[in-house]
Amino acid sequence: MGLLNKILGNASQTSTEELTQKYSRLLTDNEQIELGFKLFRDVFMFTNKRLILIDVQGITGSKVEYKSMPYKSISRFSLETSGTFDLDAELKIWISSENIPSVSKKFNKSINVYEVQKYLAAKVM
Repeated sequence: MGLLNKILGNASQTSTEELTQKYSRLLTDNEQIELGFKLFRDVFMFTNKRLILIDVQGITGSKVEYKSMPYKSISRFSLETSGTFDLDAELKIWISSENIPSVSKKFNKSINVYEVQKYLAAKVM
């Protein structure tokens, strides 16, 4: 089911040590990765200062877009839990006054989405 979740775009949690080792050049002084998730090739990380989205593009993956969203820019977010037939939960994040979410990520059932929501709420509020 792990490969199927990756193909479907469902996020699985990744160790902060692994992410720090790979992406330390993106971090500012005194910034630490506190929570991270990996989708097939993409990654999103919550640091003590911002949300970082890493979008690996193209067939070879040589082109990468790094998006940085300070928590103060997040105007709202929503969490949709998984159901009986829907095996994944979805987190949506709006930046500033946008009408559609800037970020939409799906989580497999192994992730406690309530903890992710609690973490984000603590950073945003």
